[in-house]
Amino acid sequence: MPYYTKLGKIPSKRHIQFRRPDGRLYAEEVFGTEGFSGPTSTLYHINPPTQVIGWKSLYSTKVEYVEREVMRMRHVKSLPMPSKGDPVTGRTVLFGNSDVEMSVCVPAEGMKYHFKNASSDECFFMHFGSGTVFTMFGTLKFGPKDYIVIPKGTIYRMVFDATKDGENEPRFLLIESVNGSHILPPPRYMSKKTAQFLEHAPYCERDLRLPEMPMTIDKKGEFEVRIKSREQVHSYNYNYHPLDVVGWDGCYYPYCFNIDDFSPIVGKHHMPPPTHQTFEAHNFVICSFCPRPLDFHPLAVVVPYNHSNLDSDEVLYYVEGNYKARKGIEVGSLSLHPQGIPHGPHPGTIEGTIGITHTNELAVMCDTFAPLYPTKAALAFDDLSYPQSWESGWTPESVVASTQSASSNGTASSKKPAKKVAKKVAKKVAMKAAKAAKGANTWN
Repeated sequence: MPYYTKLGKIPSKRHIQFRRPDGRLYAEEVFGTEGFSGPTSTLYHINPPTQVIGWKSLYSTKVEYVEREVMRMRHVKSLPMPSKGDPVTGRTVLFGNSDVEMSVCVPAEGMKYHFKNASSDECFFMHFGSGTVFTMFGTLKFGPKDYIVIPKGTIYRMVFDATKDGENEPRFLLIESVNGSHILPPPRYMSKKTAQFLEHAPYCERDLRLPEMPMTIDKKGEFEVRIKSREQVHSYNYNYHPLDVVGWDGCYYPYCFNIDDFSPIVGKHHMPPPTHQTFEAHNFVICSFCPRPLDFHPLAVVVPYNHSNLDSDEVLYYVEGNYKARKGIEVGSLSLHPQGIPHGPHPGTIEGTIGITHTNELAVMCDTFAPLYPTKAALAFDDLSYPQSWESGWTPESVVASTQSASSNGTASSKKPAKKVAKKVAKKVAMKAAKAAKGANTWN
């Protein structure tokens, strides 16, 4: 979607005759947004896309939120979620509001139909698993840590590869723009004159993987396309294969982007979350926290400062690595920090990470500009002790474990009495700070 591209066979101009080998006209479809003033692509079908042979409503997609009056930090451990359904029916919404829904899916079976979300753009983050998305625009191969952005209206079928011995079962995070807006690269990354990614952007066109061949399936029969719209999933039946496009061009299409291709921006002092922004839509943004060198000022505090983002709720999905500002976080954890109350590093993590030069954390964040609410499914995996995890652990003795853990990278810990070790640690930290301050204005 960020820039113009084309695939397959198209005529020399729009809206002119373009004939099939049998002499009949291909069916041209303008696939556009915002009343013909937004991103658009033009597609050429073998069959008129208006032909359907039946339709019916299947099930409601209306989300029921709970604890709407409760404001507290939350920690949802999603890894124990059992597998269920397919890549569509297996989606479990955990948090959301009128702008965005965040789901986790651990599919147990394949899709026997094609799907179209006619209400929302979809941004997948593939935590585990690889496979292929077969779309009306062509084929997208995906693997672990891929973002897949599928704009609304796109017909597709997601097929996962068979899981090999020792591999994790497929799992993905899904962020939907239920307010109807589009999930796009941040405008500040793009040239206003050419829509080209600018030099300061942390990724560019070369990092995006666009649809490829094969694209066209010319087949008759009975094919189901399920369409999400009006808080329902509807079943539509076609007597031809829905992926019958022979060619297209434009700026509206799905694509993949691997989070490891995001180039983190680092600084002398701690950089704020917008530095890690990857996508945005109306009233929410998506950020990527990737492995990177940490702040290089000699007196740097490398974990995030306490902050009150008074206009945003913040959800972090933890992918892998050691997130140095949090304790008790697991792979697949989702933390929610609501607007209105400050949040920051856990006790011991500030002192415990002084001197650390790199982080191996990998996490996806979604910040929203309206309060987020949990679902019953989220409460089933809610760590109720999380809001109290900041209450204790601020004394020098309690910092010891964090400091030793950070300095040894999780290896053997000291068996000396805590008070003695605490004094040594405090002395060591003070000496390190004094030495750093002395050379703070040098290049040594």
